[in-house]
Parts: sequence; C-alpha cells; structure tokens
Amino acid sequence: MGIINRRFAVVIHDLCMVLLAWVAAYLIRYNFSLSDMEWRSVMRMLPVVIVTQGLVFWGIGLHRGLWRFASLPDLWNIIRAAVLGALAIGLTLFLFNRLEGVPRAALTVYPVLLTLLLSAPRLAYRMWRDRGLTAQALSAGKRVLILGAGRAGEMLARDIRRDTEYLLVGFLDDNPQLKGTKIQGLPVLGSTERLAHVLDTLDIDVVIIATTSASGAQVRQVVETCDHAKVQFRILPRMQDLMSGLISLKDVREVAIDDLLGREPVSLDWRAISAGLAGKVVLVSGAGGSIGAELCRQIAHLKPVSIILFERCEFNLYSIEMELRSLHPGLVIHACLGDVCDRSGVDHVLSKHRPEVIFHAAAYKHVPMLQTQAREAVRNNVLGTKTLALAADKYSCTTFIMISTDKAVNPANIMGTSKRAAEIFCQMLDRRSATRYITVRFGNVLGSAGSVVPLFQKQIAAGGPVTVTHPEITRYFMTIPEACQLIMQSAVMGKGGEIFVLNMGEPVKIHYLAEQMIRLSGKIPGEDIKIAYTGLRPGEKLYEELFHKQEGLSETGHEKIFLAQSREVAWDYLNEVINTMERSCHEYDDAQCVLLLKKLVPEMEDSPVTGAANAGGPSPSIISKVLEFKRGNVTTHKEP
Repeated sequence: MGIINRRFAVVIHDLCMVLLAWVAAYLIRYNFSLSDMEWRSVMRMLPVVIVTQGLVFWGIGLHRGLWRFASLPDLWNIIRAAVLGALAIGLTLFLFNRLEGVPRAALTVYPVLLTLLLSAPRLAYRMWRDRGLTAQALSAGKRVLILGAGRAGEMLARDIRRDTEYLLVGFLDDNPQLKGTKIQGLPVLGSTERLAHVLDTLDIDVVIIATTSASGAQVRQVVETCDHAKVQFRILPRMQDLMSGLISLKDVREVAIDDLLGREPVSLDWRAISAGLAGKVVLVSGAGGSIGAELCRQIAHLKPVSIILFERCEFNLYSIEMELRSLHPGLVIHACLGDVCDRSGVDHVLSKHRPEVIFHAAAYKHVPMLQTQAREAVRNNVLGTKTLALAADKYSCTTFIMISTDKAVNPANIMGTSKRAAEIFCQMLDRRSATRYITVRFGNVLGSAGSVVPLFQKQIAAGGPVTVTHPEITRYFMTIPEACQLIMQSAVMGKGGEIFVLNMGEPVKIHYLAEQMIRLSGKIPGEDIKIAYTGLRPGEKLYEELFHKQEGLSETGHEKIFLAQSREVAWDYLNEVINTMERSCHEYDDAQCVLLLKKLVPEMEDSPVTGAANAGGPSPSIISKVLEFKRGNVTTHKEP
C-alpha cells in the first residue's frame, strides 16, 4: 500500500471515529435511550461535526503520524485535536442554530471519547508490530545489552526495538535508583559491575555503550570484559558530536582508541573565538596537513570573510579545498599552492589577500628522518617560519599563531630544536612588531599523518608484529579537533609573545596504546598479534615535557591552557645566528646547521639523542606541575 493510500485510510478511520464519538456522547447523555427526535438531532448535526473536526485534524497534521511509531507526542496531538475540535464544533453549531438540541454534556464527553477511539487503535497496532518484530529478532539471535539507561540509552532502545535484526534484552546502569525499574518495558539489570555475570547468564551477543559521558577508564573496563567473554562491543558518539541531537541505531560505531584514552570534552568560549575570527581574512599555512586541515574545517564554521589555504602538496590542497567548498558553498576560499620557504611566493599571497589572522601549521615533524637531515629541518621549520612571520609584520597582519610541539622543550632531536628556534624568533619579533605573535605548544595528536596510531593500524591489519621502541616510553595524546579548538581559544586569549601550553592530561604508555588497539581489532595482544620492542630511535626520548624548568608555568582563563614564561634572546644575536643558518642551508652544510641550532638552543646539548637522560622515570604530568604552581612552588609569569 502506497503512502497516499495509507494516509487516505487513516483519514477515513479518524473520521469514522468522529462519528462514533459523537453518537456515543449522545447515547451516554441520554442513558443509551434516544427518541426519534433526538436521533434526528444527532444526524442533522453530524455533517457539521465531521467537516469541522476533519479540518482540525488536517490543521494539526494528525494524518501524517505513522501508527508503527505511535508515542507520547502522537497522544498529545490527539488530545489537542479532540479538545480543539470540540471547541470548534461548539462554536460552529452556536453560529448555525444557537446550539438548539445539542446537550452541553455531549460536548463535554465527546473529546474524551474521541481521544480514546483515536489512540486505542494506534496503540494496539504498535504493540502488534513490536511483538512481530520481537519474534523476528528472536529468530535472528542477536541479543543486545545497553550500558546506560539515561536519555541516550532510552532513545537507542526505542530505535533498536523497531529493527528486525536485534533483540534488546535490557540495560545496565550505575544509578542505584534505576535498579529494578523498566525502560521501554525492559529491565534495568543492575550496575555495570554485573557486566561479566550478565554476559554469561543472558547469552548476550552485542554490548552497546550508551553512556555518552563515559570516562576512558570505564570504556576500557567494558572493552576488556567483552573481549574476555568474546562478545562484540559498540559505542555511541558523545551527544555534542551528534548533529541532530537525536540518537538511532545508525549512530552506533566501533570503539576507537580516542574512547579508551578518555579525553574529557573541551569547554570553549565560542563567543570570544567567533568574535576573534568571524568577519576576518584568515590564512592557514600547511592547510592540507592533519592540524592545518582541521583548523580550516573549524574556522570555516565561524564565518570568516575568506580563508586562504596555503599548502605545497598539490593533492592535499585539492582535497581540503574540495571538502570546504562542499560543506560551505558560500565561503570565499583561496587555494594557494606555495612553500613558506619561498619569500617571493609568501609575499605575493599576503600582499594579494591581506590576511588578518595567520595560523602557521606548516612544518616538518618526523623525528628520526630529520635527525639526519638538519639542513631541511632548519630551512623549513626555522627559516620558513621567519619568512612567514616577517611577511605578517610587513603586511600588517593582526595575529600570527605558531603551532609548536612538546618536542621543543629540552629538545633531544633536530626536529624539536628547530621548532624551539622558531618559537624564539616569533617571541622576539613580537616585541618589535604591531602584530601579535602567539605560540601554542602541545604533544601528539591521535590519528595525525605519520603518527603512531595509523602505523599500529597498518601493522595489526598485516598480522603484526606491532613495533614499540621501548616498554616504558610514554607520550601525551590529544584528539585533532580538541587540539585545534584549543589553538583557536589561545589565539583570541593571547596579547602577544606568549607560549601557551595545552593541558594534555596524563601521559600514555605506547605499550598500553598498542595493546588496546590490538584488542579493538578483536585480537589478543601477545597471542594473535605480537608486540616487538625495537629500541629508541635517534632523537627519541622516553618521555616528552611540555615546558622547560626555567619557563614558569601560570594559569590562564581556561582550565586546559597554561602559560609558559618566555626566555629572552638578544635580537641582534638571534638574527646573526639565523642569517648564518640561511647561508649554511644555501651551502647545504648539515653539520653547521646542527651547530647553529645548538648555539641558539643550548639546552639541546643537555639532552643526548639516545634518550638516556630520560631513563630515570616517567615525566611528571602537567597536572602535577599545576598543583605545584597553586602551592606556590613554581615561578609564575604575569601575562602581558
């Protein structure tokens, strides 16, 4: 039966219920004994009643509701239609015949009867359909348990019960008030501590984590329990990640490594960020990279006048341009193929488009590769930053944000040292320019190009082994969207010259990361997939730091952003060293480039490239440093 035929049948049904309700109202009023005159009165009024009530039905849209999905909103529509219909009928009959022969009691009883007659068939049909679907689900044999009986779990349960592939068994929830209750007619079987017992006794096939605020520790516990019981597990995205705010079975996805690390949602001052970027011309260097592309996506939502994508990789530039044009057809986008090391190209782009805000994300970042190619690290990370930073000053850009790394702190490698040299140049230039130069420093981002997560995924897909450099090696991790949001927040907070340090939470052992990724693939670490230790590579440290011991840490207005005190370098000396670097790059003198980096960043000499200096124990987390700051044990730096 087509949609039009179904709706026609619904309209006929509802109008028949109007007839029955009107006649029944008279019968009740006259104790089921109507005289011939009273019957004639009923029949005389009936066309007016049906037409008037039918118009009310049409206005409310009662015919558009699907009986299979009948719910409380549908009941509310029925009640509204019945009450408004009774009022409209009373008014129409008053104008028609001054309500002659119309008992007032009948007008009162009519909407009650109509509500019952319209809602009962809908409820019966839904119950019949649900029972049929349950029978089909039983034959399918996929028994589902939902963890979380809150709003998300209830919406998911409603959608699952309409699906023929699954049979919903019940819920687990840590709220003690929900124990023993029923949701959607299904029991809350206790807290999540009973997960292992429920999996054994109720023959569960799929567990869905519907607690959208679940911590990383909670998700890890569920994954380990399900993995041990050989039960599939899935998870719902966080509520803020769902575009509609509604939840359905199609939103359920596989558990990702981000879920296990359990980063808390970032709270941002979007009003301030929007005020700082909306209506501005924004340039992003390295726009095709992991961080650069995500910055472009998030900036595009803030309605800039235009966005300039500056990228030297043709394919990456094409990809992000096409993505942005598809998602934001009204946004002015300038895709500029170019290199930050090319002074003429940089000058041309900035003189033509006059960006007001620059996010400098272009950089080489592969530690082992750059360890033997110091000239390329210096040319791209130091001289490229200098070229773009000076152009920002020359063309009156208001804000220049440099994306840095935790590897710039006590650098044990060429990459980190080159980034620290770039930081120093931006900080010193800030004191001589009307442009605000701001540095944002953070650790690894999950899933970025060349990072450990994609590497592990490839190794697991190939059957292993998964290679980890050292059993004790740790790294800070953050999701790409979170890092980019905090970069934008720092950009509007900064007054110029600051090094903002992002709170990366607690460091994660790479060994643990590898184990969890193997489990997420449905394999057992050490049995199905081996973990091999290869030793620290040149330039690697066991742990990374987010600020130098001489950089006093202070709080800012955001709980996840801290301020590191800058260390001054004489401007003339800085320019002398960097100019010498430029000559060394021109002569392709790798050894001289290394010596000049050490000259500019002397703390590099204190950190051997073997990483042995870090072997004494794990790095103190940034949180512990903040606690020291609050106790007055860390030198503070007043914001300018």
